[in-house]
This record gives sequence, C-alpha cells and structure tokens, in this order.
Amino acid sequence: MTASCDHCAPGTRARWYTQPKQWVLRVMVPLLAAGWVWAPLRPAVLVFWGYVAMTWWAIGLGLLLGGMVERFVPQSYIAKSLSTPRPATIALSTGLGVLFSSCSHGCLAMSMALYKKGASPAAVVSFLLASPWANLSLTLVMLSLFGIKGLVIILAALAVALVTGLMFLQLERRGAIEPNPNTVSVEANFSILQDIAQRASRYRLTATQLRQDLRVVARGAWTLADMIVWWLAIGFFLAGLLGTFIPHEVFARYFGPTWLGLVATMVMATIIETCSEGSAPLAFELFKQTGALGNSFAFLMGGVVTNVTELGLVWTNVGKRAALWMLVLTLPQVFLLGLLLNHW
Repeated sequence: MTASCDHCAPGTRARWYTQPKQWVLRVMVPLLAAGWVWAPLRPAVLVFWGYVAMTWWAIGLGLLLGGMVERFVPQSYIAKSLSTPRPATIALSTGLGVLFSSCSHGCLAMSMALYKKGASPAAVVSFLLASPWANLSLTLVMLSLFGIKGLVIILAALAVALVTGLMFLQLERRGAIEPNPNTVSVEANFSILQDIAQRASRYRLTATQLRQDLRVVARGAWTLADMIVWWLAIGFFLAGLLGTFIPHEVFARYFGPTWLGLVATMVMATIIETCSEGSAPLAFELFKQTGALGNSFAFLMGGVVTNVTELGLVWTNVGKRAALWMLVLTLPQVFLLGLLLNHW
C-alpha cells in the first residue's frame, strides 16, 4: 500500500490527490450535495450523516483529550521512559501509544523521533502498533460505533502491540535485529515523578496561565483534527457507498466469519487501508453486514501491520531485519485473534 496522510511528510509538497482534505473538498462534498437530488446516491448520503450523528461527541472529546496531552505531557518523559530495553519499557511504550492520539501514518514521525532519541527497537514497534488503534480519540470513536465490542477490538490491538514488543525484546537480546546506534542524553538521576511534582508546585492557575493553557490545548486539538477528521469523513462516506451499492450477499459470501473470509478481509485491508481513522467506519460496515467481529479486527489491525509506509520507515531507519520480524510476528497474531473473535 502506498496511501499516506498529508501531514506525514512535513516540508514536502504533495499533489492534491494524496491529501485527504482535498479529496473531501473536491470529490466528497460535491457527491454529498448531489446525493440530495440524485436518488441512487441518497442512501449513501444518509448513512454518512448517520455516522456523523453517532460519533460527533466521541470525535470532539477525543480531540479535547489529545489537546490536553499536548499541553500537559512533555515529550522528554517519553524519551526517558523508552530508552531501557526491559519488559516494563514495552508495557510503558504500549501505554504511551494510547496517550498519543495519532493515525497509523501520523504516529510514524513520533516513533522515528523516539528511535533517534535512543528508544529501543522493541519499544518503537510496540508504540507503533498501539498508537493507531488504541489511542484516546480512536477508542472513543470505536466505542461509539461498536459499543462494548469496540473495547474488545482495542484490547486485542493492545495485546498484539505488547506481545510483539516482548518478542522483539528477546530478538534484541539474541542479536537477531539491529541495535539502536543512538545514545540518549538523559541525566541518570532524572525522575519523571519528581519532575511532575516540581511542575505542579510551580503551577499557578491565573487568568493569564489559563488563557495560555487553553491556547495550547486548542492548538493541539486543531492539529489533531486536521490529522484525523478528513480521514474519518472519507471513511464514513466509503462505508455509506459500500453499504448502499454492495449487496449483503457479497459480504456474507466472501467476508463471513470463516477462515477464508478472514483471509479475504486481511487481503482487502492490505489493498484499501488508508488511515486508521478512515478504516474504522469501514470495519463497522463490515461488521454490520457479516456480524464477524474478528474480521473487523483483522481489517483494522491487518491494514496497519502491512502498511508499506510503516514497514518502509522501519526498514530504512530501524533495520531490514526489524521490518521483516515485525511482519512475521504480527500477522499470525492478527489472524489467530480474528478467528477467536469470530467465535466470541
């Protein structure tokens, strides 16, 4: 897959058709308008606005939480926490993936920055796998779409991130993947808890400070919105098109809760995956049509782990063996979890 977000390569000037915002403005908005006067397209338009009505609160709350993380969680904490190759670091990197609301492409810059600051390859991989599907904003969107089953998908994604990170840790110790040549310039006696306490003691809630905090939170939420809202809109519209123009029998026959349906779903995810936010409504439409929760999980997670952009960056920055092991270790987990969830 070669799809990418327009925010993933800062400083580059992409053609309009590589930018989700331009697709929304130039293609989707005219089609939505046409749907009110052209009857065959109207059902897809109604499905689109139905998704908006279901998820607007989750999207808004996720943006707000993402802006608060931007304001109150220093990046220095992450560099300090991910530099030691041990199991606790893997658990922490998976948890940090939850905090940093970013799509499957948007988290790449953060993960590579962490790697260059000295984060272990195992920590980078677990962060990469956790951030797209278990982050704050997407968790809320998934819950608004799937209900409690959305939480099951999120927990399954976290399990894949954690297990893969622990496996990578063993590979590092055996020299089976490339070591990180970067050094971390962090004081040995630096304590995150002490730093939090010092920041809290210095913090004074004044009108000036409140305005500054609100500006930073708003800026972070706006930046996050520019990263994910366009992809969500595209995903909602594609889900409407799929639900309207593809007969239910096609879904049931080719993408049902069988191992062949699971394989077909993962192949489809590899072909059409765009960005985690855009894939969420497509996965929900797949679930509505087939009732196969495992296939929805495989569609979401399979698209992330087979992402050419992600694998390519790991290949060129972390190492060739790291990229190959990432693919080899994650796909079987996704397939097995998909089978289990289909029978849940």
